[in-house]
Amino acid sequence: METMSNIPGKGTKKRVVIVGGGFGGLKLARKLNDRDFQVVLLDRNNYHLFQPLLYQVATSGIEPSAISFPFRKIFKNRHDFHVRMCTAEKVVPEENRLETSIGDISYDYLVIATGAGTNFFGDQSLAERTMQLKTTSDALFNRNRVIESFEKSLNCSDAETRKRWLTFVIVGGGATGIELAGALAEMREFVLPKDYPELDWGEMRILLVDAGERLLSAFSVKSSEEVARNLEHMHVEVLLKKLVKEYDGEKLTFVDGEQVVTNNVFWVAGVKANSLEGFPQEVYGRGSRLLVDEFNRVKGMADVFALGDTALMITKDYPNGHPQVVQPSIQQARLLAKNLRCMIKGKPLHTFKYVNRGSMATIGRNDAVAELTGIRFSGFFAWLLWLLVHLMSIVGVKNRMFIFINWMWSYVTYDQSLRLLIKPEIKKSDPF
Repeated sequence: METMSNIPGKGTKKRVVIVGGGFGGLKLARKLNDRDFQVVLLDRNNYHLFQPLLYQVATSGIEPSAISFPFRKIFKNRHDFHVRMCTAEKVVPEENRLETSIGDISYDYLVIATGAGTNFFGDQSLAERTMQLKTTSDALFNRNRVIESFEKSLNCSDAETRKRWLTFVIVGGGATGIELAGALAEMREFVLPKDYPELDWGEMRILLVDAGERLLSAFSVKSSEEVARNLEHMHVEVLLKKLVKEYDGEKLTFVDGEQVVTNNVFWVAGVKANSLEGFPQEVYGRGSRLLVDEFNRVKGMADVFALGDTALMITKDYPNGHPQVVQPSIQQARLLAKNLRCMIKGKPLHTFKYVNRGSMATIGRNDAVAELTGIRFSGFFAWLLWLLVHLMSIVGVKNRMFIFINWMWSYVTYDQSLRLLIKPEIKKSDPF
């Protein structure tokens, strides 16, 4: 058994190992103090990523560095805080040990905040042939693919081939799906005719597909209908009650037999928890989420916790678990920090109760919907609120400033300045 290198002894402190530096993991790490805890944060990347704005990276609105912030910079003033870039592989709960790609580490408390990945519902071919939007790599790949599609359309003499390159299908009618569809529609209206005046932009199709009866199923029916109506006004084709059967790279086929010819399919149709291996089978619940109690303790475990998308806490109000969005993760992390302090002091723990502060989604310029504690509004003021909330959620003053400047520039000029097609060169000698 190889032990993780350069992690000093914890002394009399309790070692908290946090797997995942997303919203929940980051919030918890910031709330724990160096006096009582040695904190070890493990993540596949060396930065925190603000995922809700990945679609703007994919559509050339902002740079990925503006929504990413290095962990080591966030925690540079912490004295017993350790960051390791690795992949967590397996939990050995009976030994209080976690196996990772860089060695094993023991823990007093283990917190699993690994978030969720894209759910392909068992069809691996969709994972290989569609575009996803969960990581920085996904967003940059998508940006390259979108721009390359326009370049290839320009150089294409065959009408059918050009049609495939200019057809964009987004599968999934949640917030990410409508935001992506709106961003592409705005590019088609304001940006692309200036960049590619030789092309007929009436040929570009944007289709938003969902298997449900309406878009934004987590919102009210009125908001769903308003969003669908506004998207159709932007010439986005909204297809509901459409279940995807397969995609071969050129044709997207639905269960009802209808087909769409396209080279570009975005898959944002669902999420699946990134739970770790090593627990008994009865611990894994719906969508691979880990069953937790009212204190976010994993079922049957006294010192293992799960947060956010990874956790499945079944309550009277949420029989299928809390929604896999940002707020439950942050609220659970905040309470867990308090409970960990209670545990080392022998005090009773506080139970978790989710406070739903509402939901927001934007279609584009001057247009969004917001539902906040029973109040529903839309249009310009909802869009301003969406901008403010997302801007203030970004880590780092400099990042907020860069995003604000990009947004204001795009708003005033009807343009985006980041339409760069940059492909990485892979060298055979690269050790990584």
